Amino acid sequence: MNKLVQEAIEKEAILATRRHFLQSLGTGIGSLAFGSALWGCSSATKGQQVSSRIPPHFGKAKSVIFVHMAGAPSQLELFDYKPTLAKFDGKECPKELLEGKKFAFIRGVPNLLGPKANFLQHGQSGHWISDHMPHLATQADKITFLKGMYTDQFNHAPAQLLMHTGSARLGRPSLGSWVSYGLGSENENLPSFMVLASGGKNPDAGKSAWGSGFLPSVYQGVQCRSAGEPVLFIKNPDGVNTDIRKASIDAINAVNQETYAEFGDPETVARIAQYEMAYKMQSSVPEVMDISKEPEYIHQLYGTNPGKESFANNCLLARKMVEKGVRFVQLFDWGWDAHGTSKDGSVDFGLHQKCLETDQAVSALLIDLEQRGLLDETLVVWGGEFGRTPMQENREGQKQSFYGRDHHTEAFTMWLAGGGIKPGMSLGETDDLGYSTVSGKTSVYDVQATILHCLGINHEEFTYPFQGRNFRLTDVYGKVINPILA
Repeated sequence: MNKLVQEAIEKEAILATRRHFLQSLGTGIGSLAFGSALWGCSSATKGQQVSSRIPPHFGKAKSVIFVHMAGAPSQLELFDYKPTLAKFDGKECPKELLEGKKFAFIRGVPNLLGPKANFLQHGQSGHWISDHMPHLATQADKITFLKGMYTDQFNHAPAQLLMHTGSARLGRPSLGSWVSYGLGSENENLPSFMVLASGGKNPDAGKSAWGSGFLPSVYQGVQCRSAGEPVLFIKNPDGVNTDIRKASIDAINAVNQETYAEFGDPETVARIAQYEMAYKMQSSVPEVMDISKEPEYIHQLYGTNPGKESFANNCLLARKMVEKGVRFVQLFDWGWDAHGTSKDGSVDFGLHQKCLETDQAVSALLIDLEQRGLLDETLVVWGGEFGRTPMQENREGQKQSFYGRDHHTEAFTMWLAGGGIKPGMSLGETDDLGYSTVSGKTSVYDVQATILHCLGINHEEFTYPFQGRNFRLTDVYGKVINPILA
């Protein structure tokens, strides 16, 4: 073969590999952001290092702690005070609230169900908070409520996926993965996105709620445990010391580097980064996940119990993580699907216990962040995937009435505090029965857009190319909730 032809063929192969790489990454934000989450991984990025992406504007928040109460707590027993609903407790539900509506468990004509909690106003803000949340009530002036939240999904898994990925179907990147993709981590020895789940189970949406979807897998959330080994298989196997482990990783990554040079697949680069991050995590994760060395007053504040799995432990771990530079911490607490069957307990059956397990700890998180000077730069988000109906369930074929509230899409409450949010506000109002929003309506997409804004990211411009078009977290929806911004 002619030497010049051979050189041309080789040059074309190199150009094709580069084109494949650039097409996979996309242009603009995509190409700028890819290197930021590789956490300084030198072997992965030799000749390929891309500078970290600079946000379009500097956000007031550096990190996010998203506290998701999986199962959807009842806003009518916690934050949305409805004295009119109490007056109609036990009365037949107006038919106009039922016609043309879809419910998970209500059949026929149910009775209205008055609030099963006592409410008082708290702080200078005058927020109405029930006696289920006495600790949070002391932090009322740090919190801003969104009382006009709505969604279009009334089953748990799709609604959780919508909340965390912007789609009710599988396959989209989670909010934490988008943030990790855009901003990376401030600590090269820790992942930028970490997940903690309490309550004995993962959410109904499963691990897709913190998956990377079509983004490179390096951006998916790393699930940790608050008891036992913090990350499974992070310890060296018996007979393998740190030097042997490092030599093994170097050898594997040398093969991966050759594979990348041949095929140009960016997922190979992600794999290299994951191996190196796993090695770094062996020393950094056990330290950040160890709460036993925290002072006694901190354990008293949170109600923590080192060595045992609990929501309180996870709240303390979340503070430690953002303190160490983790960009996005996702807390899931399972068990909020309060379908009560007890005649004397009503919707309190299950809900009150969950409040007892979580109220002190989430309040302590706000106090602890503030006293460390971290609250102004940490955005804390609290909420479920949808709301609860003002009428009780009425299940077909059941002899005993169900006194819990059904799933509800038209009205629920979330709250935010910290980085980029005005404290002590309340936006949105529902009607006298708490059924529909009458002002200040905000969607799941609006919350996502606002979280990204607080981090310095324009949700409309923050995209990733996949299957021939640019995707974004908020799809074609969402507006930043400007009235609550500091």
